[in-house]
Amino acid sequence: MRNARLCRLLAEQGGDVVCATISMFHEVQRWNRENIPGYREIYLRVPIDELRRRDSKGIYVGDWRGDTHDVVGLDVPAEAPEAPDLVLDNYGALDVSTAVDRILAACARRNGTGAAQPARIVDFKTKAESLEVLAPLLRHARVLPQVRFSVGDWRSDAARVLAAVAAAPWGSGRVIVRSSARAEDAARNSQAGKYDSVLGVAGSAAVAEAIDRVIASFAHDEGENAGQGERHDRSDDDQIFVQPMLDRVAIAGVAFSRSPIGGPYFVVNYDDGSGLTDRVTAGAGDGLKTFLCLKSQPDACPPPLAPVIALVRELEGFLACDAIDVEFAIGGDGQLYLLQVRPLAVDRHGPAGDAKVDTALADVARKVELLSRPHPYLHGSRAIFGVMPDWNPAEIIGVRPRPLSLSLYCELITDAIWAYQRDNYGYQNLRSFPLLVSFHGLPYIDVRVSFNSFIPRGVPDDLAGRLVNYYIDRLLAEPHLHDKVEFEIIFSCYTLDLPKRMGRLAGHGFSQEDLGELSRALRLLTNRIMHGEAALWRRDHAKIDLLAQRFPAICNAQIDKISRIYWLIEDCKRYGTLPFAGLARAGFIAVQMLQSFIEVGVFNAEEGAAFMASVDTVGSRIGRDFAQLPKADFLARYGHLRPGTYDILSPRYDEAPDLYFDWSSARPEAPAPPRFALSIEQLRRIERLLKEHELEIDVLSLIEFIKAGIEGREYAKFVFTRSLSQALSLIKQLGEDHGLSPEDCAYLNYDVVRTLYSESGSVRAALLESAAYGRERHALTRNLVLPPIVASPGDVFAFHLPPSQPNFITRKSVTAPVASVGDPPESFAGRILFVPSADPGFDWIFTRDIAGFVTQFGGANSHMAIRAGELGIPAVIGAGEALFQRWQKARKLCLDCTNQQVLVIA
Repeated sequence: MRNARLCRLLAEQGGDVVCATISMFHEVQRWNRENIPGYREIYLRVPIDELRRRDSKGIYVGDWRGDTHDVVGLDVPAEAPEAPDLVLDNYGALDVSTAVDRILAACARRNGTGAAQPARIVDFKTKAESLEVLAPLLRHARVLPQVRFSVGDWRSDAARVLAAVAAAPWGSGRVIVRSSARAEDAARNSQAGKYDSVLGVAGSAAVAEAIDRVIASFAHDEGENAGQGERHDRSDDDQIFVQPMLDRVAIAGVAFSRSPIGGPYFVVNYDDGSGLTDRVTAGAGDGLKTFLCLKSQPDACPPPLAPVIALVRELEGFLACDAIDVEFAIGGDGQLYLLQVRPLAVDRHGPAGDAKVDTALADVARKVELLSRPHPYLHGSRAIFGVMPDWNPAEIIGVRPRPLSLSLYCELITDAIWAYQRDNYGYQNLRSFPLLVSFHGLPYIDVRVSFNSFIPRGVPDDLAGRLVNYYIDRLLAEPHLHDKVEFEIIFSCYTLDLPKRMGRLAGHGFSQEDLGELSRALRLLTNRIMHGEAALWRRDHAKIDLLAQRFPAICNAQIDKISRIYWLIEDCKRYGTLPFAGLARAGFIAVQMLQSFIEVGVFNAEEGAAFMASVDTVGSRIGRDFAQLPKADFLARYGHLRPGTYDILSPRYDEAPDLYFDWSSARPEAPAPPRFALSIEQLRRIERLLKEHELEIDVLSLIEFIKAGIEGREYAKFVFTRSLSQALSLIKQLGEDHGLSPEDCAYLNYDVVRTLYSESGSVRAALLESAAYGRERHALTRNLVLPPIVASPGDVFAFHLPPSQPNFITRKSVTAPVASVGDPPESFAGRILFVPSADPGFDWIFTRDIAGFVTQFGGANSHMAIRAGELGIPAVIGAGEALFQRWQKARKLCLDCTNQQVLVIA
């Protein structure tokens, strides 16, 4: 504290004080901020590998030998600053001049927070006026020349306007005629894409026609906004402007200086392939790219986009606004052009500030680095993390689950149960490794751990290590396979086409002996899972039945709520999710075996689909029972189901039956599953293949296994979710007993239930403390953005989103029926509308009182995304072809934008 008190003494005397100190305690940092006038905290951050490289005194060398003593950052935890005014990564490409500039900018900020004082302030005006004012000030971009005029000017003397355009040095070439209405680009209502702009116009007649078209789009305002509490009268003051047309650009797109949910990120959605300037704003096509970069890490931006980031930062300074929307283009000669800038309407709810986000992501990067080190009990030289491989949390609990959902998922599946199942089924023993890691509340699968768990027991260590490294390298080379790793990357069971599939390994350094070793191990494992009355899947099916028998005993026992919750979850693990994990593995093997029938020519694709249609799952039985059973009987059987299995805020079927089902209209009877029969020739061929591949099962038993594997997985989930759903209902009741709302309960960690079961103490105090901590932590989680695959610490700060990653707009959730844009417009009210693209031409849908919408194409920066954010309409932009078609087939969906999840309700 001596340094701190000396700094305060000097600062109080009016001096400018700079103190370079280790400052390693939060207590000191807090005292400084509370007691030193004008205090600014600059955190010089250096990763451990760089510290080792600089280690001239040998302080860190002991870490490699395992004999480190009292070294901060190794065996003594380092207390990194909680809320620094600036974080500088003091290594790598950062040069002294850049570092000094950033430190001075941080010191110039008002009260230690907010934007730095700009050299000159520019007020937002109309689109054309803002560009005109900025043009002479910008250092990082050019603004195209313009001819600007009002609607009144055009109406009073159109010839004069056309002459002015023709007289411009560029007026005889191709031009763009653009809107600049007074109602456009306002702080909370940009009207993005609402008014027309006409591209590629040549000749006075065509220019005149384009101007009339733009003016006509202004005229739509009065009628469309009348029902929204707004009114924009047709006015002669609205503007139009004409600029030279940019053709054959290298890159064009839109940059945000905040993420759509308000996080401190630069978000650049761009097109670098078409040569056009409007594909991003129109949301047209599926080749668009999205790059995100933490604002405190601009140096992580790739070189082609670095000028864009520099322009955005320059505009933030001129406009004294840290949330702006910038349209840009880079010409073929490398010249950057500013096409438009406007304020960005973002959601800033929650207490998490930019500094907290920076600190949290630094923690995540550190965790990635620690978990990526070689481990004595793991094969593979590096680690990667993903939201979709293996027990894909993104699909099951979402990418930002509330604490109760996340903690229950870990408790029931990913902490231990998953590894017990793999070990039981003959894979490597990973029982002490959690599968899921939480990066400040964002759930990720440790893919190295997952890939290790799919190595059959008995495979030599050398081969196992090379396999895991091959799997990781393949996923990094083809990240779009992150939700298909078990089908496309790893070898986890024996199938009839395995020799063909393993041929890929031969091209990556694996010998025939290696392939033979792996093939034998997979055959042994698969036989043990499938074969005979002692087959592992049969044992698991019996255990699931035991859970169904034990469930009433817990529900009817004379025990308190906490004990009932605890034992419902304990039984659910032992007799529910553990056998469910086994049956899910059997179901996966069954699907792969069926697919191999198609690959080797036993079936064709149509016959494979017919076989799958003949499988009688719980899902197909729900449809039949809804048509046949009285409402009370149906809910007694299926009432425990929730669209969000682990989400306490997702109502059970029996809690909101009218939300999920239409009981008023006639219920057409669902057809029974069609029968599927193999021909004699198919049976004989399968029999020959089984003998050829040394699979110890006859053909009829194999068909039984395939059907039972697929059906058993769904049945097991149906049974274990009854216990889980009942536990969630009891947690809600427990919360109500002690003054907590259901939403409060969603922020609990399941650990509090275990503690209350095993310890005495105040139940209310424990619940309130857990919920308060979970709510605060989740407020930060909601502001974090990470890529779906994290392969290195640097990926935490800057990354491209894969093309198939949808963009969720707003933090709202809505459950509603589905409609398509081709349906009668009068049917849109209250529905989730499916629209092919994020083209601004679809702006009229906002007059139809839609509940939400999904687009097949489009980016986070498209016009429709901006409008959805402004109007507070939940939306999924750019779902991609597969998800768009899948969701569109549903009758009712839940768009959970906070959790970035879409649930099929019916």
